[in-house]
Order: sequence, then C-alpha cells, then structure tokens
Amino acid sequence: MSQSSRAQRRRDERGVSHGPPPRDPMRAVYLGFAVVVVLVFLGFGIFRWRETQRIAAIYATPTPSASPAPGAKPQPKALQLVDGGTLGERLFPNGDTTLGGNGSAVNGIKCASAPEPVVLHVHQHLALFVNGKQIAIPQYVGFVPNPNNPQAGCLYWIHTHDAEGIIHVESPHVRLFHLGDFFAIWGQPLRANDVAGFKGRVTIWLNGSRFTGNPKRIPLVAHQQIVIDIGTPAKDPLYAFPPGD
Repeated sequence: MSQSSRAQRRRDERGVSHGPPPRDPMRAVYLGFAVVVVLVFLGFGIFRWRETQRIAAIYATPTPSASPAPGAKPQPKALQLVDGGTLGERLFPNGDTTLGGNGSAVNGIKCASAPEPVVLHVHQHLALFVNGKQIAIPQYVGFVPNPNNPQAGCLYWIHTHDAEGIIHVESPHVRLFHLGDFFAIWGQPLRANDVAGFKGRVTIWLNGSRFTGNPKRIPLVAHQQIVIDIGTPAKDPLYAFPPGD
C-alpha cells in the first residue's frame, strides 16, 4: 500500500477531510429574505420621500384666486382680518367641548405639552353662518389647560388664538391636515346637515367657489378660505388675512 493511501486512511479515521465544507441548504433562502427586507425598506423610504415632496408642493401652490370669471357677478370687497379680533356672535364657549381631543391624539395629531420645532406653519379662515347670521368660531380651540397649573397644559398642532375664525396649523411634521381634523379636536360635528350643532341645509364655499365634496376632506392649506352656511345662504364673504399671516 502506498504512503499516500496510508495517510488518507489515517485522515479518514480521524474524521479529517480536505474537501470543501457542505453548503447550507438554507443559505439561498436567507439571502433572498435579506434582499426582500432591503427592497421593502428602500421602497418605503422612496414612498415617504415622494409623499413629503407631494405635500410640500401642495402647500407651496398658491391658493386658487377668488377673482370672478369674465361675466360673473362682482365679488364683495374682502374684509380685513385683525389678529385678536372677533367675527360674529359669540355663542360657543372658549376651547374644546368634552367630545374634543382633551389632550389625547386626534387623527395622529398630538397635543404637545412642550414647544416643538415647527416645520409647517400655515393659516386658514373659517366663517360660519346660520340663516345669514355669522357665528364666531371660538378662541382657544386646541388648547388644553392643566387645572393644577394654569401655566401648563398642551396645545394641538391645529388651534385658534382668537374668535376671528383664523385656524393655525403649526406642525413639527409636513403632512396634509383637513377641516375634519379641526372639528374633531374642537369636538363638534361636521356633517351634511349638521355643523357644530346647527342643523339644516349646508352650503359650503371654498375660496369663493361652491364646494360639494366631503367637508371633512377640505385641506387646510395656506390662506384657504372656508365659508359654511346653514339654512339660508349668506353672501359668501371674502377675507383678507392680517399682514404676515
């Protein structure tokens, strides 16, 4: 017997082999799973980036003009809004109702107890009329006080400062907010025949044009003008925002 054969036999007895190690049959499965995970995260990242760009483009687009079309009836002169003012009769108490957010998140909108970095800050105006009579949107909607500490509490990203109807959107995230979010935080209904407890025929004007869609889906973009009539329609007034708003 040759010397090489004896050496090979000794290696076999000791269980030593210089051949290639056996391949793990699950290796391809693991590799495929890793590729799928990477693709999912990549796709999600691209989707989030495109969605952020889309929303940013919506906010960057100027609000459609309420100027009358050729041959249309002349529009009323815009009423100048003044920060800290009141428009309409005060029928609602300040702040939210018991059905509002009361500090809990509403549609993913938080009530922040400490200042947050604001990356989206836009204003809209909401006017409410009942049989031609304007009703004031209450101030401090979206403010939740702390009964144990008047200086504390929390503030929703959507809120009002006064009773003039100006809605403030001050969010640490770029996303699209809607009128339904504001009413949910306020704790008032927004339905086809019931707005803030006033029932009857509802007519909505958006930037001077009739709106016939779902009012909860009206976007709260910069200088959006929303007029809601319950009962006898009003004259669809226009408003001029305070300088710098």
